[in-house]
Amino acid sequence: MIVFLAVAFGVIAGMLIGARVFAVRAKRESPLKKTTYECGESPAGMAWVRFHARYYVVALFFLLFDIEAAFLFPWGGNARELGVQGFVAVVSFVAVVLLGWLWAVRKGALKWQ
Repeated sequence: MIVFLAVAFGVIAGMLIGARVFAVRAKRESPLKKTTYECGESPAGMAWVRFHARYYVVALFFLLFDIEAAFLFPWGGNARELGVQGFVAVVSFVAVVLLGWLWAVRKGALKWQ
């Protein structure tokens, strides 16, 4: 146990010392090195742009259906073993999610004004 701790401490100390000695950093500071880099393009506009709240609603719907798909994959792999009871559970799960989506569409959550 002591040998293991000594080796672990040595590896960690070696990594910290190596990172300090061989650190890659800028030799000279310049204003050009402090500018924002956007895939080779010059930055356009401010970094703090307000997005309309509708984008967040669409993102939440995406997450909802993405998580629903993640829950359906295990069921698809074990559908034969789960039988009718598993099928009823999945159909009720999808029905609840779709009812929520229909309610949101009816309330106008996805309409762009």
